[in-house]
Amino acid sequence: MELTLTLNGCTYRTETEKALSIAIPLNFDGAQPNHFGAPIAHAETLEADGFVGDTRRGGSCNVARLTLVPHCNGTHTESVSHIVDELVPVGELLSPVLLPCIVVSVKAETLGSCNESYTPNPEAGDLVVSGRRLAEALSQQPVANHCPAIVIRTLPNDEEKCHRAYTEGQPPVFFSSEAIELLLTFEHLLVDFPSLDKMYDEGALDNHHRFWQIPAGSHKLGADARTQCTVTEMVYLPDTLADGLYLLNLQVPAFRTDAAPSRPVLMPLEEIE
Repeated sequence: MELTLTLNGCTYRTETEKALSIAIPLNFDGAQPNHFGAPIAHAETLEADGFVGDTRRGGSCNVARLTLVPHCNGTHTESVSHIVDELVPVGELLSPVLLPCIVVSVKAETLGSCNESYTPNPEAGDLVVSGRRLAEALSQQPVANHCPAIVIRTLPNDEEKCHRAYTEGQPPVFFSSEAIELLLTFEHLLVDFPSLDKMYDEGALDNHHRFWQIPAGSHKLGADARTQCTVTEMVYLPDTLADGLYLLNLQVPAFRTDAAPSRPVLMPLEEIE
């Protein structure tokens, strides 16, 4: 099926058959991504009152109980409720169904080499997505100013992102303060690393607070809070998926929670001559 749309005075088309999921498949019986030392996601057979949910064990059907931590066990989407007391259910935020989205690739660099900042406890060797490199990538995509969503792929890019265990000895990249300020024009931010913030940041989550416009240290929604915005972490974009303009279908279950496993789907947009 072919779809057409107009964006900033230009007409684009896409074919739904070219849609590509950038969610990391969650393997409950094998290697899987992990953040912050959380228990791995696992599945177990449901057994109750003589019922066994496993056809290999004589059951009439397969029924599994899944245990996971959405924030730490794979691709997930979160709402502002990740950092505030009030509940803004993540499953109720995504409208319209299709969103113009820009994909950019940014090479990570050390905080010391880019001479940028982070709060708290910045260290020169911290690996970050810097404001200067993000600005350079965005400058190559003029239509980004008209997109409510952005996907950021960090370089180098490797398939190990699909099952990497991020630890103190192998911490993930995060945003500098300057970079997160550039992203406030977007409502839906998707990244291929586990957190906008440094893994061990004294619990400040400063970049999360900046993105949702919640005062530092506060856990209350204010008048300026960007409650319509979402953050999606731990996506994976293969190298075959080029930077540029896409339609995003961000699929999130109807969970009344701050976060849920999600499945972002991208469809490439081609400008019609």
